[in-house]
Amino acid sequence: MAIQRKDNQAQPGIKWWRFKLRIPGVHVGFSLSEMIQGGLLTTATAGVVAALTMKYFDVPFELAWAVMFIQLFWLVAHTMIFGEPYAPGWITPALPLVMVFLGQFQPGLEAIQAMTALTLCVCAIFLFFAATGLGERFFQWVPPELRAAIIFGGAISAFNSEFDRLDSMPYTLPIVWAIVIVLMFSVWFAEAKQRVKVFKLMASMALLVGFLVAAVVGPLFGELSFDIKMGFHVPAIGEYIRTVSPFFVGWPGPDMFVQAIPLALMVYIFVFGDLVLANTLNEQASEVRKDEVIEADNTRTHFTLFIKNIGHLLMAGPFIPLHGPMWTGVHVFLIEKYKTGRNFMDSIFTGMFNWYWPAFLLALLVPVVSFMKPLLPVALSITLILTGFACAYIAISMVKTPVSQGYAFFVGMVIAKFGPAWGLGIGVGLYFLLILKKLPILGGGLEKAAVPVNPEE
Repeated sequence: MAIQRKDNQAQPGIKWWRFKLRIPGVHVGFSLSEMIQGGLLTTATAGVVAALTMKYFDVPFELAWAVMFIQLFWLVAHTMIFGEPYAPGWITPALPLVMVFLGQFQPGLEAIQAMTALTLCVCAIFLFFAATGLGERFFQWVPPELRAAIIFGGAISAFNSEFDRLDSMPYTLPIVWAIVIVLMFSVWFAEAKQRVKVFKLMASMALLVGFLVAAVVGPLFGELSFDIKMGFHVPAIGEYIRTVSPFFVGWPGPDMFVQAIPLALMVYIFVFGDLVLANTLNEQASEVRKDEVIEADNTRTHFTLFIKNIGHLLMAGPFIPLHGPMWTGVHVFLIEKYKTGRNFMDSIFTGMFNWYWPAFLLALLVPVVSFMKPLLPVALSITLILTGFACAYIAISMVKTPVSQGYAFFVGMVIAKFGPAWGLGIGVGLYFLLILKKLPILGGGLEKAAVPVNPEE
């Protein structure tokens, strides 16, 4: 039985340096709902890493599947060992840019070394912002209008990436999107689930319901097919490490670091956007759940991301998606359930811990792996659609005046269309031109404009 938290306090744990360790069963309880759907969805989505590893690192499936177990260790450590109040995941918005970067190199040794160079550059940025404390200050310096623009950019990018995939699944994906969004966000369904127990159960397992619907609808339309096999899979972790670790294949040369630096800076901008969204979601949840204090510390998070990425690299070679602060779709799902009350989720850490660890067991079962393999596109699609939906409503809620709303949407479009570097540069410039009441060069201070709701006033 886990230690019971007193109201208006943080979840109990063992503090070590800036972090807080929480032992399962002692500081964090177990939750069957999150264990079932989290284990299945994490297994399916983590399997995508195997496909990326096969493509760019030129390793067979038997070896590539081993990276999933190494990834899972760091996902569980994110919440359990470091005490981060976010559902961990990849730096997903940067993944398309990383894939383009790796596409410039020969699959295999050359691509492995290029990814090693990028990982080291990203780790150096994390460590710099953590050691100097500028990560925390940087977050405080960024005005809410620019934060909203960054989040808008994430929403637009997520929707664009999924709408482009409708040619491959023109029926399955929209049906699954509609069902999951209704179960999670519908006003009428929120009222109905208070009266019907089955609806309440469906809402608590919305992602799993979406998976099951895809497993039925996909084959009916000929868009998915299953080949279930039996057996027990033993991951070849040792051989995988010998194949991709820089200690065995060699370290990158200076030229690869030069090529990786610009992308590493863009990756950090995406991470900053994730932190903006993560903290905003947690703050909104705290307004509803007064019984728990969610401890946010951006400097701690920077140290955590540094340790996770450098740890994965030194332990088992580079990790293509890179470890980020938050799996947005899952974090949104868990936050929405968390806000329904302590009876449904005792602590924010209850949901986040139980979501990941069952995948260790499921990934060893060949029937589970062979069943989930065709559903990999659906798993990613649900995640990105929830990411876009959540980013959209969060960004809209952050800006109130016509000028700030137009600014946020325009800069968000620039980020989605031209990338984070252009978006950030144009966002800063337009903020000075549109949002501030006085500019320093005109003899004024950095006072924000009080833009009226009615532009004619």
